[in-house]
Amino acid sequence: MSLLKTTAFILLGIASFMPGLTQAQEKLTLEQAIQFGLQHNYDIRIVSKEQTIAENNVTLGNAGFLPALDARYTRDFSRNDLRNQFENNEPRIVDNSTTRASNASMLLNWTIFDGGRMFINHNRLKALERSGAFFTKATIETTLANIIIAYHEVVRQARKINSIEDAIAISEQRVNITQEQYNVGVSAKVEILRAQVDYNADRAELLRQLELLQTSKITLNQLLGRDPNIDFMVDDIIEVSNDFRLASVNNQLLSSNPNLQRLRINRDIALYDLRSTRAMRLPMIGLSSAYGLNRQLQDPVIFGNTVGTNESRRQGFNYGLTISMPIFNGLEINRQVQNSRIAVEANSLALQREQNALQSDMSRAFTRYQNRLQLLELEESNLVLAKQNAEIALERYRLGLLTAIELREAQRNQLVAETRLIDIQFEAKASETELKRIGSTLLDEVD
Repeated sequence: MSLLKTTAFILLGIASFMPGLTQAQEKLTLEQAIQFGLQHNYDIRIVSKEQTIAENNVTLGNAGFLPALDARYTRDFSRNDLRNQFENNEPRIVDNSTTRASNASMLLNWTIFDGGRMFINHNRLKALERSGAFFTKATIETTLANIIIAYHEVVRQARKINSIEDAIAISEQRVNITQEQYNVGVSAKVEILRAQVDYNADRAELLRQLELLQTSKITLNQLLGRDPNIDFMVDDIIEVSNDFRLASVNNQLLSSNPNLQRLRINRDIALYDLRSTRAMRLPMIGLSSAYGLNRQLQDPVIFGNTVGTNESRRQGFNYGLTISMPIFNGLEINRQVQNSRIAVEANSLALQREQNALQSDMSRAFTRYQNRLQLLELEESNLVLAKQNAEIALERYRLGLLTAIELREAQRNQLVAETRLIDIQFEAKASETELKRIGSTLLDEVD
């Protein structure tokens, strides 16, 4: 089988292995991926619903300010046999006495003072709303960072395919050159076989790399909240900023990071809980009122005869004032106050721990970012040298001045240099994205 037919067969196998490659591919830019993900990512959509629930909970009624007004209506029916015995008289017997009763009422209960807990609860509900808003922001920023990194992971894997295809092109030239040399008697059969083995090894590596590319696309599609089998093309450039300053980013972290802001609010919520627990020691004053209407009909039957219908009706209203104050409940309030104080201290420690963890993450990410920028310059120059060396080696091999092993080494050096550069670019971009996420600047760039 000729080399051309073999290559066509391999490409056909690749297409059947990855059906998406045989369909028209859309061009997906980073900006398009971000906008689509912000609208369709499941984590963002779920947390947005939870934020709406927190907003709906901030009401005067939920805090306990408003009264409760209930309406009730009952309808009763009864049938009884009665026997009344009076002294020196015949007993009075009433059989099948039927009674029908209707009751309607309106009940009003209103707590007008509860030690200030209703005001505390209202402030607590508003704090929970703000805490939920910062949790939503943190979720969006984390998802946005994941989308950016996943997009550039697709770029990385696609560029590696290009590098492997360049290596395959060199291997193909080597096979052709070796075949020509064998035809004129200046090369042995073993050299052709060795060239074919290396050529097949490069093609096998291409198949593995195509799998990695498809896997990275599936991951990005999952983050975007769409069909994982949608195929697409991406830009082939990884742009890395080189103007970060640790001091400015650290200041941005302390003032804007949503996780820190949420923990500050959680500490305030713990303080509200402490104040609410203390308020349980104070008296409660409540108003109550009711308006009722009662109507009762009775049909007595004496010796089998209905003797008439008795009707009674009652309507009116009542109202009252209730004052209650805890005197002793087994020191439960003291226990709850003590636990609330501990909760405030625990939330303060959680805030300090998160601040320390974020600053540590920031320092690690910045160190990695600086290191990758330095490596980036070095690997760019290394790639230029590796390409020049591979070109020279191929020409010397064509002239018979270089062995196959030396050509293969030059070829692998070029592929390794290209792969290293792509990996360094990706790692630098990932570090840059992590710095922006921790410093809470990703959303500003999107807006």
